[in-house]
Amino acid sequence: MKLADWLQRRWYEPRAPAVLVPLSVLFRGLVAVRRWAYAKEWTKPERLPVPVIVVGNLTVGGTGKTPLTIWLVEFLRQSGYKPGVVSRGYGGNKLKQPLAVSADSNPAEAGDEPVLIARRTGCPVYVFPLRAEAGRALLAETACDIVIADDGLQHYRLARDVEIAVVDGERRFGNGECLPAGPLREPVERLAGVDFVVSRGGRARDHEFPLRLSLGQAVNLADASLQKSLASFAYTQPLYAVAGIGHPGRFFAELRQSGLSFEERAFPDHHRYTLGDLDFGDNATVLMTEKDAVKCLGIASQHCWAVPLRGFLPAAFGEKLLQLLKVKHDGQKTA
Repeated sequence: MKLADWLQRRWYEPRAPAVLVPLSVLFRGLVAVRRWAYAKEWTKPERLPVPVIVVGNLTVGGTGKTPLTIWLVEFLRQSGYKPGVVSRGYGGNKLKQPLAVSADSNPAEAGDEPVLIARRTGCPVYVFPLRAEAGRALLAETACDIVIADDGLQHYRLARDVEIAVVDGERRFGNGECLPAGPLREPVERLAGVDFVVSRGGRARDHEFPLRLSLGQAVNLADASLQKSLASFAYTQPLYAVAGIGHPGRFFAELRQSGLSFEERAFPDHHRYTLGDLDFGDNATVLMTEKDAVKCLGIASQHCWAVPLRGFLPAAFGEKLLQLLKVKHDGQKTA
């Protein structure tokens, strides 16, 4: 953990660790060769019989992909589509075949983000490292007519019709280096090839659509019928906030912007919680992200609350997405 923390700090400093730069050059070269092989169809992408929207990012860690995926599911459903989601299921156990995920699935098996998406949207969600196989299982067993691939930007094995890249509007791309000297999975130039760039936080730049996120009412983990406004926790003490996400500091900052004073506890992304992680004393109240909450339902007391994150995108984004889907669909019919 100390090494990981050191790397994370260095990634977002102006200069990359010199000792790691040669490895980053090698990594960038391997990424370029792999992408070139798919572009030349030496390695053939697998195409599903319905439109595929890929949501992803260039940097390691959270940028808002899950809230965007949830927004897409709700928007597409309102627009007459029957969406389904496929994901690798990061954080879950190794799977031998695609797994259907429900609101009650075990995050240790299916992954925390897929369970959260299933709980929030009620749409079909399937996980498997090979997204095309997950997609085929999804289409065979449901009535879905469009697939959203969560965190699939670098999974070139799955052919896609629309690519959406999510950018951290505050931290951007750190020092601009690829792994391991920097936070990039692919060079920044990769954004030139995507259909949409969505910026979470900060000020959206030209040709970026702003993703606005807001915290909703807290939901009690022991009794989901109990909900409270964040303002009602203003005088609650002792109050703790826990987060095991890609950028815990953002969650803590958003809680403080809501007027709350608390002690924070940050855990690694996809952390598997134990009872001891939530033990702050009998009278302590604990706030956490929804992503953390799906892993704590079996161990949380009545003093634990999940704080949902709601995503909002401009109407122009939805209009352009529907236009692009129509163009892609009509093009495939006449091809």
